[in-house]
Amino acid sequence: MRTHIEPSGTDAPGEQLIELAVGGMTCASCAARVEKRLNRLDGVHATVNFATEQATVTAPAGLDSTELIAAVHRAGYTASVPAPADTGGDAEPGARAASLSLSRRLLVSAVSSVPVMLLAMVPSVRFEYWDWISFGLTSVVVGWGGWGFHRAAGTNLRHGVATMDTLISLGTLAAFGGSLVALLAGSGELYLEVAATVTTFILAGRYLEARAKRRAGAALRALLELGAKDVAILPGDGSAEVRVPIERLRVGSRFVVRPGEKIAADGLVEEGASAVAAALLTGESVPAEVGPGDEVTGGCVNTGGRLVVRASRVGADTQLAQMARLVEQAQAGKATIQRLADRVSGVFVPVVIVLALLTLAGWLLAGAGPSVALTAAVAVLIIACPCGLGLATPTALLVGTGRGAALGILIKGPEVLESTRRVDTVVLDKTGTLTTGRMSLVDTCVADGEHAEQVLRMAASAEDGSRHPIAEAVLAGARERLGGWRSEERRVGKECRSR
Repeated sequence: MRTHIEPSGTDAPGEQLIELAVGGMTCASCAARVEKRLNRLDGVHATVNFATEQATVTAPAGLDSTELIAAVHRAGYTASVPAPADTGGDAEPGARAASLSLSRRLLVSAVSSVPVMLLAMVPSVRFEYWDWISFGLTSVVVGWGGWGFHRAAGTNLRHGVATMDTLISLGTLAAFGGSLVALLAGSGELYLEVAATVTTFILAGRYLEARAKRRAGAALRALLELGAKDVAILPGDGSAEVRVPIERLRVGSRFVVRPGEKIAADGLVEEGASAVAAALLTGESVPAEVGPGDEVTGGCVNTGGRLVVRASRVGADTQLAQMARLVEQAQAGKATIQRLADRVSGVFVPVVIVLALLTLAGWLLAGAGPSVALTAAVAVLIIACPCGLGLATPTALLVGTGRGAALGILIKGPEVLESTRRVDTVVLDKTGTLTTGRMSLVDTCVADGEHAEQVLRMAASAEDGSRHPIAEAVLAGARERLGGWRSEERRVGKECRSR
């Protein structure tokens, strides 16, 4: 079952659509900063999606992408024009390496944080120099496990901005530094478990977010993998066909599609007749009969005879590639709730920092000691660290569109996904939409004097080896009702087909 929601419009004349891969973003505030910097350019309208790490830019036709990349670099982040999607379909090595590094940091931080929390919360298990042991373990968590937060906070500080990483870095370092002062002074409260557990929990959130993004991206890669990997081209000089990688196929080339193979590109049938399974596009479980003059779509499966097709659209112009692009654009877009989350995140960090400073000053002016004032200020920073609104919203939309693609539902954009909450009626216009897409044998009706079991056995023998959906339904029904059939009956089936 596949539902294809078509785009509703095109770019205005004199404008171009440019997509950039943005690196270095660690929270929704980073995305808001990059978006703001891009939108300062004349005639540019940009939206930056933190979940997909992509910027979708509508710019004047004469504007070069290098100007956009330079603007992103000035904001403190990296940018590049992504290469065309690889139909080999696997996650980028950089993404896999980053995910592996994050999982290692999370594992080491979790193992180190457990004894720190246990020693802080259960006085009966403490021993001599337990506080220094906790300090050493916390140093690993805050210094190595949370290094990414501190590095991002330093980068943002050089550009005069504050992000969620700033809150995380300030909160954990304040708790860690205050505990160090207390240890050296020999008195005072220790907040080592706060620094260790907060770092670990935020690392866990980042890891879950990265895993959700990879799983959603897998749906797009799976969609790209539906196409053929190679093709048998018929040279124009009448020589024998040559099998080449799909990238070498050009518009106007003639290629051969044998039974069971995928059609390499969109085109027009010139020779042969067959049945083509187009469930990928239409949802119809029964293959459509095609012959000379009929159009066929790349990615569909030839279930019958040999076809010779002349390519009319190849590569990124095929309907399958456009479907994949639709999913990609949907994941890069923003819904109304996500735009609200980005606006909130953009002012959230400075407000929290100001509140933490006011809290520190207020407790000091009230006569409390530095230890109490520092504890209250750190509490404000720590509580604000996760910022679930800026993190959960884009991730939820990303996973939603990715999961839809995995189920065969292609969504134009996140705003469409968001608007489905108001849907109260669904109208379906074709078969296969609510069915499994596979035919099944319901009953065997025979003429008078014939035995249903024998007729089914002969029919299954005749259909043995065929990949047609009706043949597969007959074979499955025979296996279920008869437990298979013997080689002698297969021989009889071959004789029936030969006649």
